[in-house]
Amino acid sequence: MKAPTIAAAIALACTATASADEPAGPRYYYFQTSVATTHFDPKPYHNDNTALINLERRSGTGLIVGGAYFQNSFGQPSEYIYLGQLYWLPHTRDTIYAKLTGGLIHGYKDEYQDQIPFNKYGVAPAILPALGFQARTLGGELVLFGTAGAMLTLGFKF
Repeated sequence: MKAPTIAAAIALACTATASADEPAGPRYYYFQTSVATTHFDPKPYHNDNTALINLERRSGTGLIVGGAYFQNSFGQPSEYIYLGQLYWLPHTRDTIYAKLTGGLIHGYKDEYQDQIPFNKYGVAPAILPALGFQARTLGGELVLFGTAGAMLTLGFKF
């Protein structure tokens, strides 16, 4: 997939969540980027500069639709298109949440194709858990990517 195709798919997915059946509540877009990435078992060839660009549409029910463009652990351009859910933790005044997303990841190629499970055709399923915070318009997340590592992100809602 080329970047314009991915951008179009993300835009379509983000607008697809607008529904008349959705209860009233805060609906907004959330943009985030990576500030730090680490691998639990680092190798000299691992890329810790993921250059993440991520856009989500968050609904009043906590439903998330989003997409990300990033450099994977091997420096290859990659994409992740997903659905997910925010779970606001009780007694945190809507500032701390758990997040779970699931979708399709693309970009692990050539000698690195087998580094993620089920990547037979260049696209593989992925599930990413995260713990996040949001204070007014600013936020951040600690995202786990499988057993390979973790990423810290910063973002803002609009």
